[in-house]
Amino acid sequence: MSLIVQKYGGTSVGNPQRILNVARRVVATQEAGHRVVVVVSAMSGVTDSLINLARQVSQNPSEREMDVLLSTGEQTTIALIAMAIEGLGKKAVSLTGGQAGIITDGVHTKAKIVNITPKQIHAHLKNEEIVIVAGFQGETTDGRITTLGRGGSDLTAIAIASAIKADVCQIFTDVDGVYTCDPRIVPTARKIDAISYDEMLEMASSGSKVMQSRSVEFAKKFGVVFEVRSSFNNNPGTIVTEETEDMENVVVRGISIEKNQAKVTIRQVPDRPGTAARIFTALAATSVILDMIVQSDSVGDTNDISFTLNKDELPKAQAALNSVMKEIGAKDIVTEEGIAKLSIVGIGMRSHSGVAARLFEAMAAGGINIQLISTSEIKTAVIIDEAKINEAAQLAHEAFGLSGKA
Repeated sequence: MSLIVQKYGGTSVGNPQRILNVARRVVATQEAGHRVVVVVSAMSGVTDSLINLARQVSQNPSEREMDVLLSTGEQTTIALIAMAIEGLGKKAVSLTGGQAGIITDGVHTKAKIVNITPKQIHAHLKNEEIVIVAGFQGETTDGRITTLGRGGSDLTAIAIASAIKADVCQIFTDVDGVYTCDPRIVPTARKIDAISYDEMLEMASSGSKVMQSRSVEFAKKFGVVFEVRSSFNNNPGTIVTEETEDMENVVVRGISIEKNQAKVTIRQVPDRPGTAARIFTALAATSVILDMIVQSDSVGDTNDISFTLNKDELPKAQAALNSVMKEIGAKDIVTEEGIAKLSIVGIGMRSHSGVAARLFEAMAAGGINIQLISTSEIKTAVIIDEAKINEAAQLAHEAFGLSGKA
């Protein structure tokens, strides 16, 4: 009898009818001879409603109390799922993150899992119950409720799958799996049958919305093979696993885009040891997350340093840099919005030449100017005008022949 962890996102449990559909799917899994642990998110829209509610009673609510409030979204869902399963004649029990044994650090709103002691999960499974666990949350050693931040429910599912040594971890969502590109942007995009952890990490960090990178990192670290599939049909999904030899035969696995970006260029930075460290230490102190970082060749005794970040964090970055400009002796700061990032990803890039050239040729053919270029072993990313990003994705998708079987 295999042990399966299934995770259902907010859209999958978005209304009573969908909750009943999930309950029927879970029961069918048990009736097929499997033990089942289910991890669920809050119903779609509930978390935003709770945040709005908090703002109506406090302009600056504490992070501790926000965690207490937001955790109720998932607790509502686990109870409803358990009720629906019991209504189908099966035994079910709901558990909060803390009850499921998820221990976190004390950082409210973005806690990290430090340990899982799934004693209650095992006890209920032994009693032939279906266990429903609240995603996105845990508890500190002193009993404080914490939430795990973006992608927290996926992380919960993968962490529990690792802790209980599940045979399979299935991430159910509103899409059929991981695609070569967003089908809303590239209609000819195709579902990928299998993808490596590293490729999935690069796609997640480059704008793919299917999975958050921290969940994939955890799966890679603990060797949790998982499948991304739809909760609205029974089609096979995308398997995310360790790299296999035949994966290198595909040069580019997929294309990701990320909009809402901004570029910052610090001009004429003195070319001396410690200057870059001073700049990025100031930025780190504001918790701004940077993406691409490029330094130009020295001209005389200065160079330019450029980096990209989410447009919403630009004011914080500017404030941090203004405080160190005189100290480092740079000339000025130039910022630009209205840009986007396009990334091509594939472990086959390690063993095939000319990949970057093909991407640049595709951009040139479309008259698309490249502002910045960044590469890793399995990714090439470019910054372009945001108004051109959809066209660029279509050109790259065609250039690498991704419209066929992925």
